[in-house]
Amino acid sequence: MTTSVGAAAPPAERRSRVRWVMIWLAFAGLTIAYVDRANISVALPYMTKDLHIDPALSGLLLGAFFWTYSLFQIPMGWLVDRFGSRVLYAAAVAWWSLITFAMAAVRGVGSLIGARLLLGVGEAAAFPACTKVVERWFPRQERGTASGIYDSGARGGTLLATPLVTALIAAVGWRGSFIVTGVLGMIWVVFWLKMYRDPRKHPKVNEAELAYIEAGQKKQDADASDDGPQLRWRDLLRYRTVWGMALGFSCQSFVIYFFITWFPSYLVEARGFSLLTLGVFGTIPAIIAFIGNFGGGWASDALVRRGHSLTFARKSCIIAGMLVSALIGLAAVVDNSMVALALLSLSFGGVTFATSSIVTLPADIAPLSTRSWASTIQGVQNSVSNLAGVASPFVIGLIYSSTGSFVGGLLAAAGVAIAGCLIYLFMVGDIKPLEVKARPDATAEPVR
Repeated sequence: MTTSVGAAAPPAERRSRVRWVMIWLAFAGLTIAYVDRANISVALPYMTKDLHIDPALSGLLLGAFFWTYSLFQIPMGWLVDRFGSRVLYAAAVAWWSLITFAMAAVRGVGSLIGARLLLGVGEAAAFPACTKVVERWFPRQERGTASGIYDSGARGGTLLATPLVTALIAAVGWRGSFIVTGVLGMIWVVFWLKMYRDPRKHPKVNEAELAYIEAGQKKQDADASDDGPQLRWRDLLRYRTVWGMALGFSCQSFVIYFFITWFPSYLVEARGFSLLTLGVFGTIPAIIAFIGNFGGGWASDALVRRGHSLTFARKSCIIAGMLVSALIGLAAVVDNSMVALALLSLSFGGVTFATSSIVTLPADIAPLSTRSWASTIQGVQNSVSNLAGVASPFVIGLIYSSTGSFVGGLLAAAGVAIAGCLIYLFMVGDIKPLEVKARPDATAEPVR
């Protein structure tokens, strides 16, 4: 039979939404990472007593994680680009879950430091793996939202860690808490391996969703050719934009690590909060930060959908968020404690608003070559930024110990936030795939 002229066309296939399942799985993995990372912070008072740990070594124990976490960012990013998120994310979560199990059996400082170092190795793969998920599964106009979702796992894990681990310690002891949180990671690995595939290999993705994803990506597998320009990972360090992203992210880390480390002490020591008041009001900034992650990603994508350039969409949200985060300096000098708390909440929300676009940039600028370098670029910016994150609590603590006040440290953080705005504005170039040209020796040279 033939269709008569003017007959209605069959309805278009409705897009499946598997990509959102994938990013929420990535979110869950990052949430577990932050619970495992923070477990020792909650359990340490009990561990110190049982294992007779010198209090002077507590800082060493907590900081050991970041040594390997920073060092292995670039290697893990390279491995994710080489083998993909399905294999590397599963292997990383299985690794750090086994290390979390092992922490239940430690007998002293040496084994604890070793476990923390090994934990940092595994968790170094988390952000590069999530970046690869965003690159493979999302069109450019949705990458900010997707990045905001997975990055909010960091805030969700931090929020969840204290009540969860406290309840576990009360129920099964501090050793049992490590066993239970380790089990959570292994359960996630099973679900991840069962459910995650790249879009073209996933049985639940229909043609409509696949076409939508690929139509919104300037870079697809078919774009790459073995005859095209090639890169080595170290060639990425020749780009000013890559260094600008790393330094700008370092400014973000300097601010955000105040909230991760010194914030509770600040409220108690500088603002006179009681333990009860801290418990009631101290979570407000973290909640605002959690919302900021989603808001920043959504706002950036909304600008892209309305026709603005990717450069404007990403940079405007980063700079606006970092400017708001500079309110941390104003919070230091106001007299009213609740006003200070409100300003700190806005600051924390501002910095996470910016972060959603910051962690999207590696997928946006990954150069067009035979293989993707998005996760390696994420590893570069994470590696440098975590060094600043480690320095932040030290610098703020040094100023506090020297002056007896947090004012100088918080004003310094505000200055760093403003410096970050300038870096993203002037040092980071247009947000587009980095251009390369082939050399005669078949290596790659940046096009500046």
